[in-house]
Amino acid sequence: MRRSRLGHSTVEITELSFGAAAIGNLFTEVDPEEAAATVAAAWDEGVRHFDTAPHYGLGLSERRLGEALRDKPRHAYTVSTKVGRLLDPLPAEAAARQGLSEGYAVPHTHRRRWDFSADGIRRSIEDSLRRLGLDRIDVVHLHDPDDHGEAAFREGYPALERLRAQGVVGAIGAGMNQTAMLTRFLRETDVDAVLCAGRHTLLDHEALDELLPEAQSRGRAVIVGGVFNSGLLADPRPGATYDYQAAPAPLLEQALRLRSITEKHGVPLRAAALHHPLRHPAVAGVLVGARSPREIRDAAAQLRTEVPDALWEDLRAEGLLPS
Repeated sequence: MRRSRLGHSTVEITELSFGAAAIGNLFTEVDPEEAAATVAAAWDEGVRHFDTAPHYGLGLSERRLGEALRDKPRHAYTVSTKVGRLLDPLPAEAAARQGLSEGYAVPHTHRRRWDFSADGIRRSIEDSLRRLGLDRIDVVHLHDPDDHGEAAFREGYPALERLRAQGVVGAIGAGMNQTAMLTRFLRETDVDAVLCAGRHTLLDHEALDELLPEAQSRGRAVIVGGVFNSGLLADPRPGATYDYQAAPAPLLEQALRLRSITEKHGVPLRAAALHHPLRHPAVAGVLVGARSPREIRDAAAQLRTEVPDALWEDLRAEGLLPS
């Protein structure tokens, strides 16, 4: 599988990355054996970059990912995690609380606390190393600093820059669901990469305005997540979700138009959705979440599907992609 370097760092990632939020029990529980089998399936498909975060299942994603990779040669893969949310223990009785913990089906053993301070960054990385069972983390992203921009730029980023200089981490960046602040990170800091979720897809072209040109001009990398916009581009139908909410009727209609054109060329919509971000030279890879071996194998198969240039030409001719 093709690899790309993240900015000016020495870290390389495969064009398909494994997103480990789902094996942290995103929305519903995933059996431990199923989680391990899903990571193993990703490995068998040639995936060598794995993305996680403390937020995902109150550390469950990191623990499961670390255990699943335990017998793999450390030089053969890269791991990214995130900082900005610390996990503080709660009293034992809190674990019995019913309902999701910020979207994750896990016991309420900890509370998430925003912290982009230098001390918070160091503690977060130390905690992640322990949960992952690793002696180093290849990539660290500032996680969703939307409402904490001042702290992220003033304290969080400089802390990551120092840790990179010390060799504690290999590459640094920021991961968000918006492009404006990610573009600011590219302009005002020396991040190696940014992780942009949902804003460079067949349905959302926001990243093309400033983020991707900025990354390209500065020699930085963009990792694109959310290529299916949380489901609509995987299976456009009534009730499908867009950004984790019911898709509005106009977007569903647009997705169905996209599918009709891709299928005319013999290409599943899922394949086109995966290939589309990789057509931009600033994009180093796409990140796909999976909760079962079937899902990650399907993503790898779709990425191996050949997509003819005529398909993209037709999408542009129909006004479904920017010219």
